[in-house]
Parts: sequence; C-alpha cells; structure tokens
Amino acid sequence: MTYTIKAIDHIQLAAPKGSENQARHFYVAILGCKEVEKPETLRKNGGAWFTFGTVQIHIGIEDPFAPAKKAHPAFDIENLEALKQHLLNNKVEIIDDNNLPGANRFYAHDPFGNRLEFLEWK
Repeated sequence: MTYTIKAIDHIQLAAPKGSENQARHFYVAILGCKEVEKPETLRKNGGAWFTFGTVQIHIGIEDPFAPAKKAHPAFDIENLEALKQHLLNNKVEIIDDNNLPGANRFYAHDPFGNRLEFLEWK
C-alpha cells in the first residue's frame, strides 16, 4: 500500500433547513462541544461545525432532510453514567443497549433524529 488512513477528521450529520440554533443548543449547551467557525466559502451552505478534542462534528443542511436512523457516530466517554444523567436531566431520551461485550453503552438522538452512540469500555 502506498497510503495510510491516519484518523477520522470529522463526522458529518444532516439537519433540516433553519436548524442551526437547535444544533448549537444540543451540541454546545448540552453536550459541551465548542462551535468552530466555518470557512467563508462554506457558510452559504448553512449548517454549523462543532469540536471536542481533535474531533469535529459537522451539521450539514439537507433538503429534503432524512435523519440517520441506523448509521451513527460512536463516542468513547469517560464517566458514561454522568453523561447519561446529564442527558436525562436535559430531557434527551436514552436507549440502553447491553449487547456489546466489554462496554457499557446507550443511544440517544440529536434534535433532528440522528442516532448517536455513547460508550465506555470496561
């Protein structure tokens, strides 16, 4: 092979037109991400970008919109129970899943119905 895949640079999830403020509330106010300014050439497309650590989540506007119901990003979490309680306190529905050996995990959906996995390896 003459190439190497080094890492995932970002994850893109779709959202409906005009939903940027909902995205900001969920990804910044609830999950604790920071918003990243989109490059000038891409701002006309709408959406918003967020970061935590070295990973970015890009929320792109899709019309017509359909949420990702099966495909999803999975986030490796430290102190999964604290996140679960935080999400519940913010009225985010949790779907527990004990089917992955060696991990505690649950699913939730962003405000647009995109599936998100949160897990903590034992």
